[in-house]
Amino acid sequence: MKKVVTFGEIMLRLSPPGFERFFQSPLVGATFGGGEANVAVSLAHFGLDSYYVTRLPAHAIGEAAVKALRAEGVRTEFIVRGGERVGIYFAETGASQRPSTVIYDRARSAVSEMAPGSVDWDAVFAGAAWFHVTGITPALGEKAAASTREAIEAARRAGARVSVDLNFRRKLWSEAQAQATMRPLMKWVDVVIANEEDIQSVLGLQVPGTDVTSGQLNLPGYRQVAEQIARELGPSLVAITLRESRSASDNGWSAALWDARAARFHHSQRYDVHLVDRIGAGDSFAAGLIYGLVTGRSAEGALCFAAAAGALKQAIPGDFNRVSVEEVDRLAKGDASGRVQR
Repeated sequence: MKKVVTFGEIMLRLSPPGFERFFQSPLVGATFGGGEANVAVSLAHFGLDSYYVTRLPAHAIGEAAVKALRAEGVRTEFIVRGGERVGIYFAETGASQRPSTVIYDRARSAVSEMAPGSVDWDAVFAGAAWFHVTGITPALGEKAAASTREAIEAARRAGARVSVDLNFRRKLWSEAQAQATMRPLMKWVDVVIANEEDIQSVLGLQVPGTDVTSGQLNLPGYRQVAEQIARELGPSLVAITLRESRSASDNGWSAALWDARAARFHHSQRYDVHLVDRIGAGDSFAAGLIYGLVTGRSAEGALCFAAAAGALKQAIPGDFNRVSVEEVDRLAKGDASGRVQR
């Protein structure tokens, strides 16, 4: 069983029922989620030895977050206990022409104040095949950014492959801050995952002929910028998620992958997705890509598996993608009917 490691912030998610606005009624549902935690959960459901590293307070809410991860099969032995706050985010699910909305309450969270040296990374990466982190974690502050760099360097020393999902969050940092922090890390990264906004905001590169608000895709433009990322910054694989946002309820979903070593550009199958919850789709895609690559699938096969995993997540409420390899493979191979499985 392959050992995979992720590092980031798990947050308490508070959402109103169904499609209600914030506090339209006095009820909110409380679950947990967060970029790298979502990836760890998916990889555990895919049968890998999935470890998640973070820092959480030693109180009841911090313990609830740990238990939520353990319940999904994620290994939590290296979680550091300390600090006072679990980050919170409020998520309102949009519908039709009303977009979804996220409000963060995560300042001074435990992981944002975790100083470098807090984790025995050599122990964490012993026997690890893969390490994954997102651009959200270094956006939490200087200490989190330094810890991210420390983790990536340790992963490379241990011989683990490294993937980074750029995941630009405008509410956390500016484009200039993101570029100053993330571009230098790319030389240690094997696989970079992004969408068109991430590429522009985090790497400072333009996708030719693309308008993110129109929902129109320009595949030659994506290939051009993916080749540029690999050539100028170093990652040998560049994956781009392609979302055609027609409304908050209906999207087109696919992905592309530039394999610099083989000099090949792959485009996955496309799905028309009726959204239940789009949060976590990119994380599910990342997990699918990692699973495919770490288990020896071809680049194209890993991409197709990842696109199917991301599509399935968008039909599941909450952050976590609770699907199996068999379910993802069934969809990837063309069974998109949604018929009852008896």
